[in-house]
Amino acid sequence: MTEREQEILALLRQDPMIAQQELATRLGISRSALASHVSSLIRQGLVMGRGYVLREGPYAVVVGGANMDICGQSRAALRMGDSNPGSVRTSAGGVGRNIAENLARLGTDTRLVTAVGNDQHGHQLLEASQSAGVDVRQVQVLDGKATSCYLSLHDGLGEMSCAINDMGIIEELTPARLTPLGGFLSAANVLVLDTNLATCTLDWLFDRHGEQVLFVDTVSVAKVEKIRPWLGRIHTLKPNRSEAEQLCGFAIEGPDTWPRAAHWFHSAGVQRLFLSLGEQGIFYSDGETQGHLPILGCPVNNVTGGGDAFMAGLVHGWLAGSDMAQTTRFALGCAALTVGCHETVFSGLSKAAVERILEEYPC
Repeated sequence: MTEREQEILALLRQDPMIAQQELATRLGISRSALASHVSSLIRQGLVMGRGYVLREGPYAVVVGGANMDICGQSRAALRMGDSNPGSVRTSAGGVGRNIAENLARLGTDTRLVTAVGNDQHGHQLLEASQSAGVDVRQVQVLDGKATSCYLSLHDGLGEMSCAINDMGIIEELTPARLTPLGGFLSAANVLVLDTNLATCTLDWLFDRHGEQVLFVDTVSVAKVEKIRPWLGRIHTLKPNRSEAEQLCGFAIEGPDTWPRAAHWFHSAGVQRLFLSLGEQGIFYSDGETQGHLPILGCPVNNVTGGGDAFMAGLVHGWLAGSDMAQTTRFALGCAALTVGCHETVFSGLSKAAVERILEEYPC
């Protein structure tokens, strides 16, 4: 394949429905020269003709936040208003980016769409994601903008006490910047969204791609309201208890309230619900099948990335055709491995590693 043909393929991955003249203009060549290159790509079996359909395997796209995580952990109980001996670590993070890395480590062809600054943190995020197997070609690298940072403080047991996020750059991931990626997004087998995205961006994604399989990570109580108008277009939703209560409007407490919550979400149009109940485990429902699984009794070092790993496990399970119980248990295994390490993403995550820990901690 020639260098020019590689350039053409890169543009076609962004928008398989691009007009021939626009494609030629962006490359700075004539339409006749473009036609010659496209004919060569068709002969090689890399382009399938009509609409420039590319011959590629299934892939998942994650659209969401990416940031540098700065995590401080005290050696003992936190003393507020005082200096606490402990450790400080910096690592690649962000809900969307974490989900993408976990999913790639599980063996899924994963593409990340986010925004980072053209700065040291942005370059570190791209390098860390790419080295984990994530396709970062569609990440928007913006000059003059600072890459997001997330600063968290944890006690000696690894529980988060508080956090500060500086994520203004995600507002730059606008519909205008996503529109050229329309064909690329439409060709995905699954889209994973997080509510760090601007409301206008989420609205655009739900409006333009609402017929696709959409997984949504609710992120926080403060941000979950963004998806209220679009619950009917969500395939899989993963809220925690507080986020679910914010949407449904009633307290979710004992086991008798879990099916009621699921009924509310299904009535609103959500196809599958995975309700995180903290120490009480996970309640899952697809309207026909419901169940509850406890968390795995593994050691906990850092809970920050557990939910992101769980979401990756849900996507992996769906792509693998697993049933609700199998999917939930696999996702719990992903989360257990992650909270057992000090980083927000467990570098040793793999399908085999999850299967091993599930054997070690049977139901």
